[in-house]
Amino acid sequence: MKKVAVIQSSYIPWKGYFDIMRDVDLFVVGTHFRYTRCDWRNRNRIKTPQGTLWLTVPVGHQAEKMIREVVISGAEWASRHWRNIEQYYGRAPYFRRYGDFFREVYLGRRWENLSELNFHLITRIAHDFLGIRTEIIDSAGVNVVGTKLDGLLDLLRKVGADLYVSGPRAKAYIDEQRFHDEGIGLVYKEYAGYPEYPQFFPPFIHEVSVIDMLFHLGPATADYIWGWRKAG
Repeated sequence: MKKVAVIQSSYIPWKGYFDIMRDVDLFVVGTHFRYTRCDWRNRNRIKTPQGTLWLTVPVGHQAEKMIREVVISGAEWASRHWRNIEQYYGRAPYFRRYGDFFREVYLGRRWENLSELNFHLITRIAHDFLGIRTEIIDSAGVNVVGTKLDGLLDLLRKVGADLYVSGPRAKAYIDEQRFHDEGIGLVYKEYAGYPEYPQFFPPFIHEVSVIDMLFHLGPATADYIWGWRKAG
């Protein structure tokens, strides 16, 4: 049985993104969706003494474009993101372990396409830092026909999915009968129950970028994303 998940391209995503990725055989980073403003496509949060701080990749007005078409505005944002990461995580136990990688991402290359930046970060974090062996592809490589649910089902057919693993919020709007008619199973991932971990600047917050976990937990990050379920 081939298990597949499809989630829109996101900037340094939170732990749940990688949790669902590990559950499937094929993870599709969705870049064929229409870009949405004030969303996770081009921003995420880190912890600071003043609360959470948004790290936002500037893209200007891109409302009518697909995610894969979104162009990054300028280059100044990269050094700013790196300064913030270094400032607020520089004393974290595992900053040295991962710092060089992120420094190179932000200072060693100029990024022009948002989805290329996101895909690079997502795949390297998943494979190199979290040990996830799931195959990861960009939906740009699949000729998706249709939009919304029609497009999703077309994508799933073309990649040979037997089971679709969806995020829990989709329960509110997904048409389960359509999956049944297509002969594709449907299950929902639950994100509840994640254990807390040592985190700078209390109170503890789950909904931050996975880099918060990496810098604090290092190789133990996976234990706090999915390993705790086995322990329980």
